[in-house]
Amino acid sequence: MYVLLVYDIGEKRVAKALKICRCYLNWVQNSVFEGEIKEGKLKELLKKLREMIKKKEDSVLVYRFPNDNTFEKEVIGLDKNPMDVFL
Repeated sequence: MYVLLVYDIGEKRVAKALKICRCYLNWVQNSVFEGEIKEGKLKELLKKLREMIKKKEDSVLVYRFPNDNTFEKEVIGLDKNPMDVFL
């Protein structure tokens, strides 16, 4: 599946997050990664990120594109822009 991963992580942890993500996805620009990844490898990546972030401070967004017509969004840690209200 195709994945877009974006993070906003504290300065002390950002280098470690960059190193982890670069092992699994293509680095696009600061804190943005993309690429094809198998479900097992994605779970492995997300497990490593969950272990190193501070959930009350850091934010990791994962957009999954299982096919051309849909996508799924997963938030790990702090959701800095929750969409509770729809107009």
